[in-house]
Amino acid sequence: MTRQIKGTAVIVTGGARGIGRATVERLARAGAKVAVGDLDPDLLDEVVAEFGPRVMAAHLDVTDPSSWRVFLDSVADLGPWDVLVNNAGIMPLGSVLKEDDALTRAIFEVNVHGPINGIKAVAPAMVDRGKGHIVNVASAVGRVPVPDAATYSASKFAVVGFSEALRMELAPSGIDVSLILPAVVQTELADGVPAAKGMKPVTAEDVAATIEAVIREPRPEVWVPNWAQALTKITQAMPRKVQDFVDRATNASQLLAGVDPAERAAYEERVRRNVR
Repeated sequence: MTRQIKGTAVIVTGGARGIGRATVERLARAGAKVAVGDLDPDLLDEVVAEFGPRVMAAHLDVTDPSSWRVFLDSVADLGPWDVLVNNAGIMPLGSVLKEDDALTRAIFEVNVHGPINGIKAVAPAMVDRGKGHIVNVASAVGRVPVPDAATYSASKFAVVGFSEALRMELAPSGIDVSLILPAVVQTELADGVPAAKGMKPVTAEDVAATIEAVIREPRPEVWVPNWAQALTKITQAMPRKVQDFVDRATNASQLLAGVDPAERAAYEERVRRNVR
């Protein structure tokens, strides 16, 4: 069943930049009421200034359940909530053996506990109404791991497993759960990361368009680009030697070996500055 976007009440976390910002813009243009949660007050003000009363924005630290409660009170005028888009995430890169313990914890706090906290805060009211939709933005590396992003990959594997179990748990209550699995996206989060061989660069707008399509017609799992899902599942069903051949052909496991540290410096510094 195709659903209308106009009038739909949506929460987007990490909505002030990158995929989140593109999603907010796309849904707002389609007539949705959108609540934007983010840590950056200046960017939140920009989002509200651009879209006016259809969009509300408030500070949100997804790792803190109390922050979720304050956020929901701040944007309550747009509810009740039809859709929760768990998009906020961080992607520090580098050898796990050199990764600071606090950074390891932060990756899981934002990427795993963030969505869990949001679902615990928003989904009970959906269950009470007998309808709702949770969209978790994970990553292709939640299915296909790559070196030098071990903790990030593990966090996205966790989101994939959590989402699949949650889908079964909430289906009897009328709640849809969807996974979005983008490849490398041209946002600040992927600064300096080259695209895989033979793969057209993915933009934030590409992912936002997919999120909109999934809200209109819920699906359990969608990759961006979509063709990568079939290739991955077919490859993973084959013997290890075949998988290794495909890996060499696409250079997937060596993707992060070509990262440009200078291009990533600003992002990596910002992420680490917020780690406590």
